[in-house]
Amino acid sequence: MEPDTAEPAAATRSRPQALLVAQLLALLAAGAFLLWWMVLPGNRFAAAPSVGSCLSWLVLLAAVRTLRHVPRRRVGAVVIAGMVLLGLAAMSAPPRTSNDSARYAWDGIVQKAGVSPYAFVPIDETLADHRPAWLFAPGTTGPDGKTVCPVDLFATESVAATGFPSGNPLCTAINRPHVPTIYPPTAELYFLAVRAAVPDTVGYLPFQLAGLLIGAAVTLMLLRVLARTGLPVRLAAVWAWSPFVQLEAVNNAHVDVLGAALLLGAGMLLVAGKPFRSGAAFGAAVATKLIPLIAAPALLFRHPARFIAAAAGTFLLLYVPFLLAAGAGVLGFLPEYLKEEGYSQAGGIRFGLARIVSAGPWPLMLSATALGVVALVVLRTTNSRNIWERQTLMIGLTLLIVSPNYPWYALMLLPCIVLSRRWEYIAVILALDVIYMVPSTPPHDATINQAALLAAALTVAVAAWLRHRARFVPDGTTTDWMKQ
Repeated sequence: MEPDTAEPAAATRSRPQALLVAQLLALLAAGAFLLWWMVLPGNRFAAAPSVGSCLSWLVLLAAVRTLRHVPRRRVGAVVIAGMVLLGLAAMSAPPRTSNDSARYAWDGIVQKAGVSPYAFVPIDETLADHRPAWLFAPGTTGPDGKTVCPVDLFATESVAATGFPSGNPLCTAINRPHVPTIYPPTAELYFLAVRAAVPDTVGYLPFQLAGLLIGAAVTLMLLRVLARTGLPVRLAAVWAWSPFVQLEAVNNAHVDVLGAALLLGAGMLLVAGKPFRSGAAFGAAVATKLIPLIAAPALLFRHPARFIAAAAGTFLLLYVPFLLAAGAGVLGFLPEYLKEEGYSQAGGIRFGLARIVSAGPWPLMLSATALGVVALVVLRTTNSRNIWERQTLMIGLTLLIVSPNYPWYALMLLPCIVLSRRWEYIAVILALDVIYMVPSTPPHDATINQAALLAAALTVAVAAWLRHRARFVPDGTTTDWMKQ
């Protein structure tokens, strides 16, 4: 990434206006084309999302560098306009690499009908009258007695199931249709809000549009913080124009973008000296998806008692209506999900870095110890001046150590990277992309995953060492190689 200093006035005059506009349009058009190609339905090139993402990151780098020549007062408008253009390309097709938003839609449809999303699993025929054709279709029974679904039945992957209690063959676009929802109350309220405005027959587009709008809100928040701190406002484009955001927040429409927005808002409010409001935003973020909880250590440096009280109160308050309707059912599939994903087992693919040096129960123990040390360091050293660096450290290292299978968890990391200018942590996002997108089969899958994680860890470690080493130069002054 280019130097992290404010744009000099001369830079805005160093290039003819027509040429600058042409370059930016060409780069944005290239990014939009790559996004369209990545999400193109029926694309015969199976690796399009991964290859397209790599190429798009290069286009992004060139585009952000070109923004140096745009007058500072116009950068914000250009960044937002570019995000809209790329977002339209990302919205040109149904979700490409995840069908999670099918569950979002079903939970919203169920709530519109006045039913708790925790009360019935999708295959339960109690709510059969509310099933739209783009989410459910009858299946057929194969020779082995199992349900068979046509490959192209839905815009996304078809999941074979059987209706309950009839046992009739059923096809659906919802993953894990035999289990209750896993999503906390803020997410459920979001699902209801998005689906309340459209007929049940409308497919994925509402959540994709909502993802674009929330992503744009995050961009505006980044522009505000960058401007207030005197940093280059063009850096907001690293979020707004990144293929990662466009694919995961817009095309796949992951609710994690809402958690990222709330978490960023919590940090901004805390820096502004509003711990109670910050805690409320953080509690809502955790109630969107529990993973933002990992950011807590960097948010306890100012009036922690007020912050914790507001966060806990907001979290519990959001759960109350759902708890009254479904009781203990509000836990949904969460306990089983943690087991299924390998977070509570000695084996599995989680804690990939620790598995390089140990086996059995030790990777979990080593990872927990490492996370404890990171959390303690962040807790003891965070202040209003370095909050974004510490957030990047806490979230980035947690994702690296735990190594989840889903790259969209890192949507809450990228805004912190932008504000801290710790660009090396983009390697963590790329590693999670490799784990999720690169096809692999045993026994090579573990090797590929661990190689990606190790490359990211080395990138972060080398950058940290170079930054520390460059703080002291021969003449006795201090510097930072990332800001030269």
